[in-house]
Amino acid sequence: MPKAGDLKRGMIVELDGKPHVVKSVESRSPSSRGASTLYKVRFNNLQTGQKRDESYKTDDMLKEADCNRVPVQYSYTDGDYEVFMNMEDYSQYSLLRDDLSEQMGYITEGLEGITALLMDDKVLGIELPQTVSLAITETAPKIKGASASSRTKTAVLSTGIEIQVPEYLDAGEAVKINTSTGKFMSRE
Repeated sequence: MPKAGDLKRGMIVELDGKPHVVKSVESRSPSSRGASTLYKVRFNNLQTGQKRDESYKTDDMLKEADCNRVPVQYSYTDGDYEVFMNMEDYSQYSLLRDDLSEQMGYITEGLEGITALLMDDKVLGIELPQTVSLAITETAPKIKGASASSRTKTAVLSTGIEIQVPEYLDAGEAVKINTSTGKFMSRE
């Protein structure tokens, strides 16, 4: 049973009998003497997708959900479902595209490093790798002499999502994207 002070992003805990994944943890240390550190935690319900915010003291105990993590690879689209293949036993799991709405912009055919979250042999959701590489398909022309400054421009990636990239990048180049923030990290 993890303490609130030990929570990390991606951990799965049970709240009110339902599995929730930790999306973010923010610690606050009150300045008065004797006050304990407070942790503001944002959870996502893995069954309904609903967000939930809770506050805990450092020593508050949480129950870890009985959930298996299985490595999977994205296979194909089947109607309204996205199909993932288990890399260990080659079984397939289907998830509704609507349940993956925020993650679909980072998923490409054959993408590995994805983890499926299983409870009672039912897929609750997936975890993407920390970073993915995608090609820029559309952006304003690169500016000659632009340096690695903080000035950015909008770029459309091969999966259709839009992000901000530095001015020196051009269409056709591959970039590395952080899947948790959706921000440009580096040129590939």
